[in-house]
Amino acid sequence: MKAIATMGGWLERRAPWQRVALAAVLVLLAATPAILRYLVFWPLDQWQVDVEVYRQAGESILTGRPIYEAMTEAPQLLPFTYPPFAGLLALPLALMPFGAAGWVWTFAQVAATTAIVWYAGWQLLERVPVWWRAVGLALLTAPMIWLHPVNDGIRFGQVNAFLVLLCLLDLRRPRPGLVRRIPPGVLVGIAMAIKLTPGVFVVHYLVCRRWKEAATAVGTAVACTVGTWIVLPQASFAFWGGALQDPARLGPNAGTANQAIRGVLLRIGPSGTAGTVLWLALALGVGVVGFWLARRFFVAGESVAEVGTVGLMACLISPVAWVHHYHWIVPVIFALLGAAPLVQRPRLYAAGVVTVWFLCRLPWWGISWLNHRDWPRLPGRLLQNAGMAGGVVALGLLLWMYRRYVRPGGGGPRPD
Repeated sequence: MKAIATMGGWLERRAPWQRVALAAVLVLLAATPAILRYLVFWPLDQWQVDVEVYRQAGESILTGRPIYEAMTEAPQLLPFTYPPFAGLLALPLALMPFGAAGWVWTFAQVAATTAIVWYAGWQLLERVPVWWRAVGLALLTAPMIWLHPVNDGIRFGQVNAFLVLLCLLDLRRPRPGLVRRIPPGVLVGIAMAIKLTPGVFVVHYLVCRRWKEAATAVGTAVACTVGTWIVLPQASFAFWGGALQDPARLGPNAGTANQAIRGVLLRIGPSGTAGTVLWLALALGVGVVGFWLARRFFVAGESVAEVGTVGLMACLISPVAWVHHYHWIVPVIFALLGAAPLVQRPRLYAAGVVTVWFLCRLPWWGISWLNHRDWPRLPGRLLQNAGMAGGVVALGLLLWMYRRYVRPGGGGPRPD
């Protein structure tokens, strides 16, 4: 305690820019293991493969090459799977060398994850003395960077951190000053124009009868799409008329990296029509619970929990949810923590369970287990599908949090 008090006194005497600089150093130190592993020592033929996809789309636009026919170099041979609007946003990546693009994208992901922690953990950080706040942010961000989904995003050079940040900024209440003048729904619409999956928030708006926000999100996405269609008509016809309907472009849906409910069923069965019917039934059940719970959080003013619930549910019910799609687990953890986890200890334990679960690379442990053919198969299968199971556990803990701490008698307002 004396050491903490001494540190607090030292921080109090620092200028604001010095505290921010110290926080930045701490965040970069936390990101160093992932940066060294995936940007310094990683095999070149697997280096930042998704950044290469984005950058190639930008190059295709600049050179007039068909966006959806181009493939990255062997052995990956990956196509561009996003709408043409995302290709336009990738133009800056095409204007710099691939190596520089990978490093810039990585630091941008780290910055975006830090911003997610800032906006998702704002109630917790507001209770911290001002001189501790920047360092507190860094200490909260460090374990988030080590989460398996966030680490996988850095490994591939993924876009998920930016999509989560856009949706969080749009739905969080009170509305962050950074976007206060932007009409609610615009940022969700931009996220939808980049990748279709944030469209689940439009369904959430409709469930909550937030007609204006739903219309604004759809209108923004349509404006971005139509504007891109004018600029890139051939690419737009190619995507909306063909590439969008080709599931093979997404990769092997039955692979371990697909931690959606459907991915698990493709691995363990049943197959064919029975498997499809079972998936639809399970997805419907999760969707009903998820949308109901997200609406309850909205009415109760628990906007971080609202965002985390919708994003997590989308991962579970989507046909494909790669490990890095679970970046939504970051706002989920801070929703579980709340404003005073040291007072409401069960919330701290719940957030701890989810954090530890997603710190471990359980699906890959399952693959290692299954590679030992003389070991029992069940433990390996359970580990292999632990990403989806962790999503279900996290959704269950959000439901528990609502019942215990948000509804009447639980320390929060009651929804209508």
